[in-house]
Amino acid sequence: MTFDEILIEIDNAVWGIPLIVLIISAGLMLTVRTGFIQIRHLPRALRYLFKEEEGASGEVSGFASLCTALSATIGTGNIVGVATAIGIGAGGPGALFWMWIAAFFGMATKYAEGFLAVKYRTIDSEGHVLGGPFYYIENGMGKNWKWLAKLFAFFGACVGLMGIGTFTQVNGISSAVTGFFDPSGANCVTIFGNSYSIATIISGIIVALSAGLVIIGGIQRISSVSQVVVPFMAILYILSVVTLLICNISKLPAALSEIIGGAFGIKPIAGGVLASVLISMRNGVARGIFSNESGLGSAPIAAAAAKTNEPVRQGLISMTGTFIDTIVICTMTGLSIVMMGSWADPNLQGVQVTTDAFSKGLSFMPSQAAAFILMVCLVFFAFTTILGWNYYGERCLEYLSGKSRTAVMTYRILYIAAVFIGPYMTVSAVWTIADIFNGLMAIPNIIALFALNEVIARDTKDYFKRLKNGEISD
Repeated sequence: MTFDEILIEIDNAVWGIPLIVLIISAGLMLTVRTGFIQIRHLPRALRYLFKEEEGASGEVSGFASLCTALSATIGTGNIVGVATAIGIGAGGPGALFWMWIAAFFGMATKYAEGFLAVKYRTIDSEGHVLGGPFYYIENGMGKNWKWLAKLFAFFGACVGLMGIGTFTQVNGISSAVTGFFDPSGANCVTIFGNSYSIATIISGIIVALSAGLVIIGGIQRISSVSQVVVPFMAILYILSVVTLLICNISKLPAALSEIIGGAFGIKPIAGGVLASVLISMRNGVARGIFSNESGLGSAPIAAAAAKTNEPVRQGLISMTGTFIDTIVICTMTGLSIVMMGSWADPNLQGVQVTTDAFSKGLSFMPSQAAAFILMVCLVFFAFTTILGWNYYGERCLEYLSGKSRTAVMTYRILYIAAVFIGPYMTVSAVWTIADIFNGLMAIPNIIALFALNEVIARDTKDYFKRLKNGEISD
């Protein structure tokens, strides 16, 4: 078996039906236990984004913590991940429907994660906030479960170093840059026996150096960069896709029919109805979780640093991350790809699928202009994801090593090195590795959510009761 085939076998074992059922079940349970919080309190959650809590303790504002989390979630998953999920031979358009299902229940999951992160966080003698799944597993479930917390921290550090944080992001950046500046591969050099475009090499070096300069500054610098870049690029991308959708609105009904039909096997993509549904479900859920990270346990690491005295308040703010990431941005990307038919072209792979959709959908613009907009969005989305996941990985390693500065500095060096080599890995291998570590990381976190669901439900009910009685300000 080849290396790619071995990875696929491992990926299929990790992301089997049991894990998908476990993740969706957790979201369903938390949705019921919190009284469908993602529907009833989404407006309040969006309002909290821009309203500071007076006298709150923490390191960064709630909005800054969300931007840090969004910097780690809004990345190649929104542009490349959607394309790989619904592309020909993958899940087909039906995968987008299962992304929506995963995101809907994932909002309740993300709420619970943000809530637990603040409730069980600790602050050391230097005022350094420590929080995340490893702390709510240890402090919430008890010391006997510390092994599970360490398991999560280990997989979390691996996800950052060899999954979402490095390989997939820089690979997406270099692919987009090369596709724009050197699509024919006319300017190549040979490295270790393989030919690479000069654009790939230069983009990899620039990204690695830029990431290194920001990473050295820690959470304060990462959140400062994220607060500027994430909102700006999200608005630019959303405006571009909204323009595409409006210009091609007549194709929307057919696209929705493709999505629903593919999701339930009405239009099988391969191997019969059942196989079609299972492939769409698996890829949609896996890519949806890759994009919004609900259930992974990553966002709570950033949420723990938020300035707040109310865990429920930060849980609501965290919940908006899944809404923005998947319900808004991934949906726009997916609709564009399906409406333009780019998903069905077997000659397109990864970012090429989305680029093709942009070029066709924004036909009133020069094709190079549409491709440039997408490239810029992808580059900045992916770059901020690199920064956010370095923060997550470092926090995981701090927990594992007892806050060893040597271990953290070693991790930073390895992290930047992984960013540097990412462009030279194959697209399929990169995404498969990321999927594997995502799944392994999710397992300890989901166990904790099930174990602590009573605490989540009780405190959530108490918060809204106090709010209704005027005991706390909204």
